[in-house]
Amino acid sequence: MTRPLKKSETLEIRLPHPTKLAFMARCRDDGVSASEALRGFIEGRIEPRPVVRPRRLPLAAAGALVAAAVAAAAAPSLARTGPPGDFARLDANGDGRVTAAELARLDADHDGAVSLAEYRAGLHR
Repeated sequence: MTRPLKKSETLEIRLPHPTKLAFMARCRDDGVSASEALRGFIEGRIEPRPVVRPRRLPLAAAGALVAAAVAAAAAPSLARTGPPGDFARLDANGDGRVTAAELARLDADHDGAVSLAEYRAGLHR
């Protein structure tokens, strides 16, 4: 049988009296002691934090979009105005670079790839 750790350590904090009264009232409403509430807060602060990664376009989808756009722009049968003209149409903000977001606007059915029909329709919008 394992005994729980003895709670003999103290921690002194200073706060304004109205803040203390509001905290004590909140603890009373929640049915916990001030000590329980503070221990729960402290334990939550020392537990490892989960790693949160930003959501990104999957690498395979971005690669597929780039490959489809480059292949379509390079194909002579598709390049009616030539690669520089097609590139300028793909480069929506005119910064001299085609980003994954600019290519993604061609993906009308949002399947992560640009079909020939989507490419042609996107260039003529």
